[in-house]
Amino acid sequence: MSLKLLMTTTAILLSLTGCATVTRGSTEALVIESEPSGAQVQLSNGMKGTTPTSFKVKRKNDLTVTVSKPGYETASINVTSQMAGSGGAAMAGNVLVGGIIGMAVDASSGATKELKPNPVKITLNPY
Repeated sequence: MSLKLLMTTTAILLSLTGCATVTRGSTEALVIESEPSGAQVQLSNGMKGTTPTSFKVKRKNDLTVTVSKPGYETASINVTSQMAGSGGAAMAGNVLVGGIIGMAVDASSGATKELKPNPVKITLNPY
């Protein structure tokens, strides 16, 4: 393969990906902790578990976390998708490498975002 063909192929491949999508990915581990532990967790996307636990979720989606345990009041907290500090830097890298296509890939995948709060720490109140 000639050097010119290799450089052209590399440039095309780089333009088809977003920097944040490559470096950060479009999912994040959302950690849920409760006091007391052993509480049931349900996410608004249908995922379930028992604290302490974590879920692999998309960075671009807001979620509601509901935690319950017999003898305690049920608690809910909203987790929002926000622009990450490193996500903005990765988006800026698209100007140099990925161009408009890379920016579109990062924006649509949610790779420039992060979930807040993470970890989610909930203290349940007894009845």
